[in-house]
Amino acid sequence: MWDPALESRSRDALEPLIVERLRRTLVRCRTNGAYAARLGAVEPEDIRASTDWARLPCLSKDDLRDAYPFGLACCPRESIQRIHMSSGTTGNPIVNPYTGADIAQWGEVMARSYAAAGVTAGDVIHITPSFGLFTGGFGFHYGAERIGAMVIPAGPARTALQLKLMEDLQATVLAGIATYPLRILEVARDEAFDLGRLRLRVAILGSEMWSDDLRGLIERELSVETFDIIGMTETGGPGLGIDCAAHAGIHVWEDHYYAEIVDPATGRLAPDGEEGELVLTTLTREGLPLVRYRTHDLTRIVSRARCGCGRSHLRLDRLRGRTDDMVILKGTNFYPRQIESLILQRPGVAHEYQLVLERGPGGDRLTILVEVRPEFQAIERERLQHEIHMRLGLAAEIRTLPEGGIARPQGKAVRVVDRRDPHR
Repeated sequence: MWDPALESRSRDALEPLIVERLRRTLVRCRTNGAYAARLGAVEPEDIRASTDWARLPCLSKDDLRDAYPFGLACCPRESIQRIHMSSGTTGNPIVNPYTGADIAQWGEVMARSYAAAGVTAGDVIHITPSFGLFTGGFGFHYGAERIGAMVIPAGPARTALQLKLMEDLQATVLAGIATYPLRILEVARDEAFDLGRLRLRVAILGSEMWSDDLRGLIERELSVETFDIIGMTETGGPGLGIDCAAHAGIHVWEDHYYAEIVDPATGRLAPDGEEGELVLTTLTREGLPLVRYRTHDLTRIVSRARCGCGRSHLRLDRLRGRTDDMVILKGTNFYPRQIESLILQRPGVAHEYQLVLERGPGGDRLTILVEVRPEFQAIERERLQHEIHMRLGLAAEIRTLPEGGIARPQGKAVRVVDRRDPHR
């Protein structure tokens, strides 16, 4: 562990710390008049237990967009040392201002996350997320520096060069978005690069939903143990939580983040074990503290009991999808990840796929583009079509393409292309 005293703190000792920091967060938010107005009448002294926090209203992504750029910031302008932000593809970007303390906090939770994945000062960490307004690269970098490891701040793209660097510099840890290892596998195949020459042993991946089947594929092909890290721009970047070597759920660092699960439709608290939407409160962020932020991520609380690794902080299930990623086709609801698992179970298929939704005279239709290898048998297309119909109730056309037939974006994979006209 990076900080055994805090990471293994008993539940009885952790609760007072959480309550103290919830109150402190509320005090900080009330220094901003606009933030105070939306919080209502609940005062810091009203929070006597963490369960009292549900009395406060939830914060939405639209609330943060509408506050662009600094409408909900809770620190003096002159104390801001860094800005990160979301892409803003559907409106104003979400701007997150960082104080010096916020940057230090980020390095702390990332150091814990590395330690949970078994990474030490003796490792060589190859960082592939971008360094810029996107939070990923910097977070991995800060945590790696904190633990004293050698850092290769490669960033994305130029995958052939990345393979050479990983080999020549003897990288042992790969950090990236969940689908980047797939690009590594493709380039290694095209360049006839022997992956056995790499010394990678750990891959810390996140930023995208990735199925257990995709996780298994990456572990087999790269001979690594993967760790699922979570976090988002709004909370300050990656480092919110990670699974440990037990792989029995994602530890959330509860002395820095307070997690709740709510019913996505009603907003009411869900009992432990029941899937719902993850709602987060930041407990130690200064620039943009979040109070009950609705993340849209779907998960459940797996356990609040002490893990086999010795950590006592609650564990979440791996993120199962997003409320805003759910696809509705002719009254049937599904998530892309469900189809991903069925695709990757078929022999002869490659790892890339895309769901294309279109509207025609007969109503909405789903076409699934699947990349296949030469050994793929046509009967597998029929079996996949049947499996999707039986498991998910979807009638889909399966179109096969040779490997490389689906465009590769530089960042996250585009899994759904919705060409339906919502105004028709």
